[in-house]
Amino acid sequence: MTTVGILGGGQLARMLALSGAPLGLRFLVMDTAADACAGQFAPMVVGDYRDERALAEFASKIDVATFDFENVPAESAQWLTERVPVFPNPRALATAQDRLAEKTLFRELGIPVPDFAAIASRADLDAALARIGAPAILKTRRLGYDGKGQFRIRALADADAAWTALGAQATTVGLILEAFVPFERELSVVAVRGRDGEFRAWPLTENWHVDGILSASLAPARADAALVERAHGHAKRLAEALDYVGVFALELFLRDGDLLANELAPRVHNSGHWTIEGSETSQFQNHLRAVLGLPLGDTRMVGTACMLNWIGEMPDPMPVLAEPGGHWHDYGKLPRAGRKVGHATLRADAPGALAEALARVGAALGRDTQVAPVVARLQMR
Repeated sequence: MTTVGILGGGQLARMLALSGAPLGLRFLVMDTAADACAGQFAPMVVGDYRDERALAEFASKIDVATFDFENVPAESAQWLTERVPVFPNPRALATAQDRLAEKTLFRELGIPVPDFAAIASRADLDAALARIGAPAILKTRRLGYDGKGQFRIRALADADAAWTALGAQATTVGLILEAFVPFERELSVVAVRGRDGEFRAWPLTENWHVDGILSASLAPARADAALVERAHGHAKRLAEALDYVGVFALELFLRDGDLLANELAPRVHNSGHWTIEGSETSQFQNHLRAVLGLPLGDTRMVGTACMLNWIGEMPDPMPVLAEPGGHWHDYGKLPRAGRKVGHATLRADAPGALAEALARVGAALGRDTQVAPVVARLQMR
């Protein structure tokens, strides 16, 4: 029986383990926290990702390794590749960990990006602002996610505050200044590439964020065939350039008909959770198929789907479960402000039926603000 090792023991590892059970797979999770939620479904090795003794124990018990988050040290991934197959490869992981390397690769591949500049000093920040202008966003090059490690510069006068907030990290994780994009919509491509180079992508997804954290995802996004083809083309070019194996997400901004790349997530992705119930093959099972060298599953949709994130604490599941197409996912985490603790997916055969179900759930849970933009988008179809 094949054992898949997962570095990182959060909800993504948990859902990977659940999706791998029908394939007869075993799992071993490595995490720094003994109470990581994936440990409720798979045995664990607890230790620092840079601890070679813990890594050696982990490697000795698995047949292939993968990740559930992108901040696993790239050098640990490289260490593992000398002992077991690792997918995605350390180069892809390292590229996604550094916003400057990521944006540079996008530009080299002809994938449009907002203007950006590396920032190593206050003088660099002033020079970059003079060229790029404001508004702009100062970000850490590494370790930022869900809106963390960012400072929005609304006017040039905000440079002092931005440097006070993040300047100390210029010499540790590095900084990057990016032009602010007044986007019309946030989109993502969730795609998969197999060991043999086969590439498949799920329908384009539209996303809504609140305070930098994903709130809702709707698939398929309202988009013409040309836009979908362009988005999928960007993702395929990126996957081939990195010799990527597994599932990844390319986050995009839509502005005036143009797609601008925001970032690469080298793992199964929050905006692809709807695929569990809304697609012929979920992102989780296709990721496992890819890293094991198995044939990839069909990525076509089954109806129309919307994923709602639960942040901080779980609401009452009854309104979701009362819907014919309602599906509930509790990650088994303790409540905490800003923490992703679960999600729900609602699926229907037609956009109108999904809009009605979302409206009922939103009203019952007091989440009208969360569902309103999704309902409005569905009503445009």
